[in-house]
Parts: sequence; C-alpha cells; structure tokens
Amino acid sequence: MSDLDLLPAGRTFTAEEITVFADSERRTLDEAIAEADVLVSCPHAGARIPEELVPFLSPALTRRLQYDFTDVATAAIVREWAQHDPRIVAVINPHPRLVRDPNRARPTDIAGDLTSAIERTRAAGPWQKVDLSGVDAIRPVTFSFFPILEVPEDDARLDRLVHTFVEVGERGLGVYERTRDELTERFLSVKLRSGGRFTRLSFHDTMNTTTTRDGAVDVPRAPQDRLPAVVALSNRGDPRGDERDPADPPTMDPERLRALADAHRAGFRVGDPGDVALNTPYLGSQEIRAAGARFRELADRAVEAALELDAVQAEFLREYLLGPTAVAELHRPGTEWIHEDPAHVREVAAACQRSWDLYRAL
Repeated sequence: MSDLDLLPAGRTFTAEEITVFADSERRTLDEAIAEADVLVSCPHAGARIPEELVPFLSPALTRRLQYDFTDVATAAIVREWAQHDPRIVAVINPHPRLVRDPNRARPTDIAGDLTSAIERTRAAGPWQKVDLSGVDAIRPVTFSFFPILEVPEDDARLDRLVHTFVEVGERGLGVYERTRDELTERFLSVKLRSGGRFTRLSFHDTMNTTTTRDGAVDVPRAPQDRLPAVVALSNRGDPRGDERDPADPPTMDPERLRALADAHRAGFRVGDPGDVALNTPYLGSQEIRAAGARFRELADRAVEAALELDAVQAEFLREYLLGPTAVAELHRPGTEWIHEDPAHVREVAAACQRSWDLYRAL
C-alpha cells in the first residue's frame, strides 16, 4: 500500500468546521443565512481516509486511486467560492464516499447493506463488474471496479469491518448529513418569512475517463456516460429540464433551470451551448430528490411567502475543474495525485459566483 492520505484515528468533525461562508470572522451563520439564497452541499468532496479503516483496505490502494474515487476538485473550488460570495453558504463532507455515499438514500440497515455489498464483491472477484443495486450507498470497489477494500474471508473479520465503518462514519459523514439537513431547515425558516428564492445546490465532479491497473486515468467512459465540456445541471427532468416522469417530478422549475444553464454558459464563457447540458448524462441523485420532496411539502406556504424553492445538481467535468496540466499528469501511469493550481481554483470559483449572479439578474 502506497502512502495514503489519512485522517488521524478518532478524528471527529464539528458542524462549524465543515460549514463555510464569507466574512465568517465578522458575520454569524445566522447573518450569512439571512443574506444568502443558495446552500451548496459537497457530498463527495472528502478524500482523506479515516485511519481506523486502514486494516481493511486493499494493499494495492494508491493515493491516486484514493483521490480518483472522490469528487476532490469540488472541495477547494466550493470553499474558495463560499469564502468570497456572501450569497451562498456551503457544507463540505470531510469523509470519502468509501465510508458511505451521502448522495444515496441512507440505508435503514447500514451494517446489512455493507455486508451485502462486500459479499457481492467477493462473489464477483477482483476487478470484475459487480452489481451493487440497492446497496450502492456502500462501495467496496471504485467505478473501474478496483477492489478498494480487502474483502474478508471470515465472518468475524467482516463483522469487525462493518462495525468500524458504521462507527467511524458518524464522526464525519454523519456530521455532514446532519449539518446539511439542519442548514436546509434554517434557510427555510428564514426564507418562508422573507420570500425570494432558496436553492439547494448539490455540487459534484466526474472524469470522462476511468483508471487502469497502472494508475493512468485514461480509459474513456461509454459515450452515454460522458459529461459535457463544462457541467451538467440536473433536476430529474428531461434534456430540456421539463418533467420526464410524473412519479419523479422536477426538483427545480424547468424555466428556472434553463435560465440557470444560460447563466452558466455566460458565466463560464463557453464557446458551445452544449458545453452546459441539462440532465445529461445524470438526472441528479438523493440530495436533490430529498430536497425536492421537502420543498413540495412546503409548496402552499412557499406560494403564500412568494418564495421560489429549487434543488439542482451540478456535475462538473473534472477535467475542466482540474485544468489541462493536471489532466495530462493523470493520464500517465502513477500512484500519486496532482497538486491543485490555486490560480485555476480561483478562476473556476469566480466563474461559479459570476454564473449565479447572472442567474439572479435574469
């Protein structure tokens, strides 16, 4: 096992550590919520693995594979954006999706789902495609089916693994989930009195290539799985943002989603309108579905308050967020991750702020 990036054993996060807003030295969180109209959540931003999980990791796991299995580019960009834009508040998950994926429905039986996922992985074998349908909040393999966990062969060790994952998860991922949901309710409490807009933005990134056994992140995804050149904005609708399935209603008003896409085309100064797509290739997952359901419960009160409630997922192309120099390095075999370019991070964060400012002006 190469030099992994670890969280010290026992590390427990607080809500304050993972919540970011501008002028935090002079403004309280209540003041930030009163001024903001967007809550940004980053469910897959964490990359550092809790040290307690090391005994259960595959010895072949490298730092590159560790970071590739996250949306790590989102952390620096959203933090930079939130520190400079008084109109947003951000909450950033400090744990990797290896622990559990908070953009999937929280399992009623976390231990049972993890056990099932591991048993399926063991049956499929290393580097073999495995069906994790119904238990994909727990991922013992990466998206290229690298076995990130060393699958236990005996029940006693499997039991230790499961209980360690459940316990450790509450110190970071569980804090993220509770903070995200509590912030949502705090925003709603304020905005249902003041009116205007409140948008839940779930912020992600994905590469259009996956990893090889030598660490090169250069295997093209299937065409239907590839992201546009900048970002896909999703509301569970069709490629125009309109309703796709009456049983699965849009989480953001279609006209407002189209306006947000136009604002991103202008804010990111794209050359091709298709560089910003809607619901392609992803429809949006648990975070916006849960927020959309909550907002529908409040629909009558929102009308009375003249409040527009929306939830949208932004899935950025990771190649775009990292920049060409970093991407060229990742396309070569290796075990290490890249160094983020602070100037590029600031540039992308500024484009995010510019896009949402343009959206507000439409």
